[in-house]
Formats: sequence, C-alpha cells, structure tokens
Amino acid sequence: MPIRNINVRSRPGNRAEGLLNVERVVFRCALGKAGVSAFKREGDGATPLGRLRLLGGYTRNERHPLRRSGLVLIPIRADLGWCDAPADANYNRPVRLPFRASHEKMLRGDRLYDVCIVLDWNIRPRRRNGGSAIFMHLARPGFRPTEGCIAVERSVMLRLLPYLSRGTVLTVLA
Repeated sequence: MPIRNINVRSRPGNRAEGLLNVERVVFRCALGKAGVSAFKREGDGATPLGRLRLLGGYTRNERHPLRRSGLVLIPIRADLGWCDAPADANYNRPVRLPFRASHEKMLRGDRLYDVCIVLDWNIRPRRRNGGSAIFMHLARPGFRPTEGCIAVERSVMLRLLPYLSRGTVLTVLA
C-alpha cells in the first residue's frame, strides 16, 4: 500500500538529527546542520519547515538497479548536475554538465545521491535565494548533518522506495 504521509522532526537535543515517522515506524535521519527553519535561504544549512511532495528521483543503476516505485527514478549520468546559483535562469533545476554557474554534481563519489528523491521545495514558484537541491538522499556515516536535505540509511531508503509515490507528502515539523 502506498505511503501517504511521512513526518520528520528534529531529535530532542540535536537539531541536525531527526526522526522520520512512517506509519508509526520511526527511523533515524540526518537534517541540515542548522536544524529546521521556517525561513529557508540559499546556503543557510537549514532543512525547510513545511509540507513537501515527492516529485521523482535519481538512482545509480550500477549500484542500485531501478526498483519498483510509484516515483519516476531516472538513472544518474556523469553529465547530470543541479544548479544552485540563485542568479542563474536554471536555479534549482537539473542541468547538463559541464555547466558554467554553481551546481552540484549528481554523480557523487561519496554515494549520498545513489538514491536521491527530489522534494518539492522552491520548485514552483521558484524564489531567488529560496534554497535549492532539497532532496531526500542517503545518509553519511554517523548521520552527519546535511546542507538542508533529509538523509536516511540505505536500508531505510530501499525499504521505503517501493511505497513512495507523487502522492506521498513529507512534512517537516518544528
């Protein structure tokens, strides 16, 4: 059965670590190094407060063959990037590399984006400096903080993936 709602909140005593609640099952997650903020800005290191739809995602097929999911998962290629330059017309959009403005490479050596779900933050409408590249992706060892994303263990992501869809809403709570 598809997952309709996921709730995320900061763990008491550690604003950069969170608890991800899916149908009464709780998983540990990493949040932005600045915790949760209702006033998300580009580069502030905060995870945005609010309701975020899951739009689709990316996967490294050689490491994680495309799995069944209600989300469209696009294979990550070496020329895939994500623009994080507020002044650029492609701000907070996927771009083809090489790209002249500031961007993230989706094909990362640290494997964080091996499975990466795009969250509906500052997509439509886009606000300059409103924050970019807000994803749900794989966590660093020890759940080290993100730059504003929500990160879970690989096993949790693979467990949830078959039940996620565009109808899933991830709510980040204060």
